Amino acid sequence: MDFGFTPRMTQLQDQVRQFMDEIVLPNEAVYHQQVAASGDRYFHPPVMEEMKAQAKAAGLWNLFLPDSEWGAGLTNVEYAPLAELMGRSHIGSEVFNCSAPDTGNMEVLARYGSPEQQQDWLVPLLNGEIRSCFSMTEPEVASSDASNIQSRIERDGDEYVINGRKWWTSGAGRDRCTISIFMGKTDPDGPPYQQQSMILVPLDTPGVKVERGLSVFGYDGGEGHMEMTFTDVHVPASNLLQNEGDGFRIAQGRLGPGRIHHCMRTIGMAERALELMCRRVAQRRAFGKELARQGVIQEWIAESRCDIEQARLLTMKAAWMMDTVGNKAAKAEIAMIKIIAPNMALRVIDRAIQAHGGMGVSQDTPLAAAYAGIRTLRLADGPDEVHKMSLAKQELRRQLAGDIDL
Repeated sequence: MDFGFTPRMTQLQDQVRQFMDEIVLPNEAVYHQQVAASGDRYFHPPVMEEMKAQAKAAGLWNLFLPDSEWGAGLTNVEYAPLAELMGRSHIGSEVFNCSAPDTGNMEVLARYGSPEQQQDWLVPLLNGEIRSCFSMTEPEVASSDASNIQSRIERDGDEYVINGRKWWTSGAGRDRCTISIFMGKTDPDGPPYQQQSMILVPLDTPGVKVERGLSVFGYDGGEGHMEMTFTDVHVPASNLLQNEGDGFRIAQGRLGPGRIHHCMRTIGMAERALELMCRRVAQRRAFGKELARQGVIQEWIAESRCDIEQARLLTMKAAWMMDTVGNKAAKAEIAMIKIIAPNMALRVIDRAIQAHGGMGVSQDTPLAAAYAGIRTLRLADGPDEVHKMSLAKQELRRQLAGDIDL
């Protein structure tokens, strides 16, 4: 495994790091001030468009897409350290047009979309002109098993009619969000993993309704995690992605890269939490000496560095395998990092909160909001338990050479 960086990669890291330090991090407060002043928690603040224009002008745009026709043509190993740097701020990825759920949706459109679908939706997304959402999770069923999905996509002449209730449709609350990739069943009596299809649903289509926004431990962060209903929604048959029954296959193709992107960004936030902790304990005194001289604090710092480095190395291995042998062959590593990275970051952020005392749970640091956001990653794109079950089955088959029926 070679994780060495080419001169181009070193240059890109330096550029992204400088952009984050000089533009993104100083504008976090401005971003929140503009949202608060608008009175609309889903308001799109002007400072975001200003930063996006600067990033685009600097060539730091669509770095996540490995397909050079649409993106920067970077491998997963090359993109990993850039995503980590962006992940240091919860607004960082959007500045570079590299934020979820748009990244996953753009990958789907680039990989599975027709030329017409790409022109209508992928190009505006790549240009940062619109936002998108992904309607998969449902409130009435256990969505850890995607075969449970109950929403229907039914053919009616030259159209499909869509009915269903979705929630945690992240991004749907944004005023710039115009399109959803919707997953539902076209053949409820077919084989379990060929019942589902995916279809493009413009959000201004009659019958699409946002019921409410969902918060995360009281935080929203402007992401617009929405509960939505789709009632007799008619869209052209040409909006179907690939063929009927391909939905589960497309979902698997979408979620693999999405999981590794989440893990990369999560490591970046853990790094920032450790940095904040070190600065805080160097400034504060208790019981006659700086907190940095207290043994328990030094233990927290050492454990945090070990935790971050282990998670990063495994994430880089997963990225390398995705590049060299493909997502399917890397499924064990992808499952492992999806389990390890959020839990690691929560431990590091928790130590940083403790080191900050009361300030750590207030709005005066990004720690409390980061903790709330990263806790969702133990559920998003599959809960820990599903990844552990998948990983255990793979290990049992490997160890027992197929001598067990799972």
